[in-house]
Amino acid sequence: MGAIEARGLKKRYGDTVAAADVSLDVGSGEIYGVLGRNGAGKTTVVEMIAGLRRPDAGSVRVLGLDPWQDRSRVRQVLGVQLQEAALHGALTVGELVRLHRTFYRDGADPAELIERVGLTGQRGTRFDKLSGGQRQRVSVALALAGRPRAVILDELSTGLDPEARRGMWAMVERLRDDGVTVVLVSHLMEEVERLCDRVALIDAGRVVAVDTPSGLVRRAGLDQVMRFRAAGPFDPAVLERVDVVHSVRTADERVVVTGTGDLLQAVSTALVRADVTVLDTSFQQAGLEDAFLALTGDPFDGEER
Repeated sequence: MGAIEARGLKKRYGDTVAAADVSLDVGSGEIYGVLGRNGAGKTTVVEMIAGLRRPDAGSVRVLGLDPWQDRSRVRQVLGVQLQEAALHGALTVGELVRLHRTFYRDGADPAELIERVGLTGQRGTRFDKLSGGQRQRVSVALALAGRPRAVILDELSTGLDPEARRGMWAMVERLRDDGVTVVLVSHLMEEVERLCDRVALIDAGRVVAVDTPSGLVRRAGLDQVMRFRAAGPFDPAVLERVDVVHSVRTADERVVVTGTGDLLQAVSTALVRADVTVLDTSFQQAGLEDAFLALTGDPFDGEER
């Protein structure tokens, strides 16, 4: 049995379908990424897994427990950090962590927890005086207060500077080393590629694909990416007709071409024959963002309902 099992989850808000039919299997001790565009339903799905939102249909098991029928037992083994935490603004960081520690029979040491998330210097600072990134770190600390066997981290790095972000990544990796199962909802491709053992791509309330980050790139058939600026307008069909080309799009005034085989030579030849002058060319292996675009066909903006 996996650490977290979701079967056929459905959730509708009026005419809006947030989850059409979502099934996930999260293995024990793995970091499992949930990735999707704005409105794909990521947060709704993890809230149903955590027992914070009741599904219209489907079932969830967290370490063999039902989040609704076994609510108190699930709270002892599952930590949850959501995008926006509603915490008492007059309490200090130390007071909040100590308070949440009392909710658990065998919780973490508050001082060690505050140090782990990099807030030792803010231990005596009221929550309403913290920056957005510091509040995010408090939420992570509270999610870990009960020494959970599984934890949901929703947009872990929101508001964090690069140094704090990498510190959080190292902390998540230590959680995995300790055998904790992590469900990571994120819009940062670098974060997902570094941390996640497997990733579920969710689009329009459905799971499009589940694989390792590199496996998703292979599944999309996008081995290579060529980027360039054209000196003038040209018809993208010039490149779309090339056998090894899988997609052509424009991002930040640069043309992005993904494909396989001898992509660089094939694209260069097609552009020369079409009399297209090319500037600032770069070439690299495809990444997770390229795979996301190929598998869903949707723009990725990172916001979530």
